[in-house]
Amino acid sequence: MSLYFSAGSPTTEMSADDLRTALFSALDALGSKKKVLAVPPDFTRFHSQSGALTELAWQYYGDRLTDVLPALGTHKGMTDSEIATMYGKTPRNLFRIHDWRNDVVTLGEVPGSFLYEVSEGKVDYTWPAQVNKLLRDGGHDLILSIGQVVPHEVVGMANYNKNIFVGTGGSIGIHRSHFLGAVYGMERMMGRADTPVRRVLNYASDNFARNLPIIYVQTVVGKNEAGKLAVRGLYIGDDAECFNLAAALSLQVNFQMLDREIKKAVVFLDPHEFRSTWLGNKSVYRTRMALADGAELIVLAPAVHEFGEDAAIDKLIRRYGYCGTPRTLELVKEDPALAGNLSAAAHLIHGSAEGRFTIRYCPGHLTKEEIESVHFQYGDLAEYTRKYNPDALKDGWNIVDGEEIFYISNPGLGLWAYRERFKD
Repeated sequence: MSLYFSAGSPTTEMSADDLRTALFSALDALGSKKKVLAVPPDFTRFHSQSGALTELAWQYYGDRLTDVLPALGTHKGMTDSEIATMYGKTPRNLFRIHDWRNDVVTLGEVPGSFLYEVSEGKVDYTWPAQVNKLLRDGGHDLILSIGQVVPHEVVGMANYNKNIFVGTGGSIGIHRSHFLGAVYGMERMMGRADTPVRRVLNYASDNFARNLPIIYVQTVVGKNEAGKLAVRGLYIGDDAECFNLAAALSLQVNFQMLDREIKKAVVFLDPHEFRSTWLGNKSVYRTRMALADGAELIVLAPAVHEFGEDAAIDKLIRRYGYCGTPRTLELVKEDPALAGNLSAAAHLIHGSAEGRFTIRYCPGHLTKEEIESVHFQYGDLAEYTRKYNPDALKDGWNIVDGEEIFYISNPGLGLWAYRERFKD
């Protein structure tokens, strides 16, 4: 097991040249490769710097980089303009689209007894370690798994082998891992590197994926004093060590521990990044541990036009809405369609306020009736944007018309919690 590059701190700012030097030195250490597959994230992780790192890998390997497989998970395939924006001059013909319902193979199965143990008895199903068939059958002698480590609602901290088993995974694996995280409790997991879902993924890595030539390239990204994004760390290796180092730094960079609870939060969803509540509900996940009972969460969502990015999941969200954990668990038992789409059930749990606070969505392209049908409150986007103008607010505490609010310009970049709620 090897760590090929490791550098970072809460104040580090790595330039484009620094990234190039670091990545090239690590690739030099790997020796000659004949056929390389890159597995970066999709456009929903645009700020991760993974696009730039993928382009650098192409510059290094040239024609030996034969395939780029964005780790879409359940997301839609990337458009040509998204690919050009994120991956620069990386040739368009290298890109493959991951079909999570049809393009997967199963490497092995994590036993139900293991899931029963790590979930504290909440689930006892098996978990198939599924990956896109290109990873197993593509004949590559190097798979570069590229991505950002940041607090995450399903697994605790994003990336590492989640990029492989969920990002290029299949429907059963994605559904069951999401549901495991939801029933165990998102607020028990977010910001933690060691969680039940991660233990399942690690079991799969250790037992079924050792023959895959995967090298992990992990970034940690945060905002600097000027409010600009900065790469705070880069870790490259072939096992959990690079992830654990990145996770430890991400906790310092991306986790904002507050000394008092938030009574009113305003979250802006960048229109280039957030076009569905499936993604936009990061505004709910990432703030819920900081919100007081009875708080109001206002979500400014100019590009949101759908609930689920997958048609079957969108239909289920519209049917049941964000109705809370007890009701969702009942519905899973009652409706085979929901039981067959457990990641949708998990999403309904994740996006619910559980009756504790108000979620007011201000969407650009969904009606008041649509928003209220899924158990959110509706806000008129123009009206709320006039009052809470993203161009005039700074991240953190602000006073608007004599009222204190907490503003977040991008919920995907961090995790916010009231200190007393995160005692361990």
